[in-house]
Amino acid sequence: MSCLPQRCARQLIREPFQRGSLPLFLTPAFSPSRTQCFSTSSPMQSRVGGAAISVPPEVSLNLVDIPKSATRVRGKDVPKFTAEIKGPKGEMSLTIPSFLDVNYDAANSKATLSVSDSEQPHQRAMWGTTRALLQNHIIGVSEGHICILSMVGVGYRATIEFKATTVTASYPGQQFVSLKVGFSHPIELGIPEGIKASTPQPTRILLEGVDKRKVTQFAAEIREWRRPEPYKGKGIFVNGETIKLKAKKIK
Repeated sequence: MSCLPQRCARQLIREPFQRGSLPLFLTPAFSPSRTQCFSTSSPMQSRVGGAAISVPPEVSLNLVDIPKSATRVRGKDVPKFTAEIKGPKGEMSLTIPSFLDVNYDAANSKATLSVSDSEQPHQRAMWGTTRALLQNHIIGVSEGHICILSMVGVGYRATIEFKATTVTASYPGQQFVSLKVGFSHPIELGIPEGIKASTPQPTRILLEGVDKRKVTQFAAEIREWRRPEPYKGKGIFVNGETIKLKAKKIK
């Protein structure tokens, strides 16, 4: 007897029914066109990749073809050319995927990227990513990228040293960042090539460089030695980083 209601429900679902053959309270549950919408707004896709990039007059942008013998990538995403960006701060290069085209208007100092098929998720994702990387390179060679690290804690200090006792130099003339962050010995980190580090204050570290990825990566490595903790608010903060303090545990 317990299986009878289940059999009736399965039969109602499988067989077509008329609206008048069911009770009114069962009609919404067995209606085939039942939909439930949680939002009334229509989905919108990001169009960051199609936005124009302004190129300063002191920056030169050149597109250089890549020979087939120099490419090691196989498949449809074989890069065809490289964008070379030169400015007063330095020079950088960016490999452009094959499904993207860079249109540079020297008269208006504008650069735009176009994609061959915007319906494919991979091409649409790389469209915005490549545009962001190209803009970061243009800003890097013209103005440069900076990261400011603030050290909060009793006795926390940082200095720039020309010699280190715990690590060896990876290139001639390398400098080192010496951190005093509560350990029994100072922490010495080699400054990567292409990055300039200074300490305007004993509790401030200023990192400057052309490549944004290298600058932020080195800042993350320094922050890893004393990540901000939520109880006393001590640690190494990057670029005005804030943290929400937790209430102290009271026994």
